[in-house]
Amino acid sequence: MVDTLGHSFDQSRSPPTVRASSAAMAVLILAFAPQIFELAWSLAALIFRFSGARHPALVLYGHASALLTAIVTLFGSDGGAARSSDVLLALIYTYPLLAIAALTFFVRLRAPQDYFGGVVLVAIALFALWASSDLQGIRGFSFGAGTAPRMFGVLLVALGAGVALLGLMSDGPPLAAYAWRGPLFVSLSIVSFAVTIRPLGLVVSAFASFIISALGTPETRWKETIIVGICLTVGCSLLFPYALGLPLQLFPRFLAR
Repeated sequence: MVDTLGHSFDQSRSPPTVRASSAAMAVLILAFAPQIFELAWSLAALIFRFSGARHPALVLYGHASALLTAIVTLFGSDGGAARSSDVLLALIYTYPLLAIAALTFFVRLRAPQDYFGGVVLVAIALFALWASSDLQGIRGFSFGAGTAPRMFGVLLVALGAGVALLGLMSDGPPLAAYAWRGPLFVSLSIVSFAVTIRPLGLVVSAFASFIISALGTPETRWKETIIVGICLTVGCSLLFPYALGLPLQLFPRFLAR
């Protein structure tokens, strides 16, 4: 195997080891990541008094009851009743990852980086399947808006499972140091675009999100970055509203008034 820096792993050495309890705990936290995030968001809404989030007590009760309902669904019959979003989250995302966490506790990781990379890919695919579960065409053979997410989600699950299985069967690199700066600023740029696209319009939100994402690396050359950002913003402003005919507002609302 070759690590992300291009150095081959010396197979003459003993394979890297990770404590089974620590590895299983990491997957366990990943299994409850959406619930933990919603709880943190609800606490922030309660502290800073903004709307759009459930009360923390309702979050805890909703997810706890959903986990119990999901168990009944797995081992019993719900009579075809409609399932809530929390129950679907438990069925599609949480319980499969809990099974992976239990498996992780009993296996020996010969290539931890490959194994955890595969598990994260599986988690992303399961979350995408849950997020698109209410779209038409997500079940059966009917085509609709959910057909493509379902296909790509299933393929990503298979790919992630294969990478994780490779981490169990062959020696490979240990866990590399996590570079938080890139994922942090890329995520912030996505959130920034989602929050600012309506009040500020496509021009401002697209350029701002590009600049925020550029902060993800210390190697950014700001002169070139600003030029590329302007070019991409102009391209998006011509592509989406005019070429594709999407009803996107270009400029801030206060300028349009």
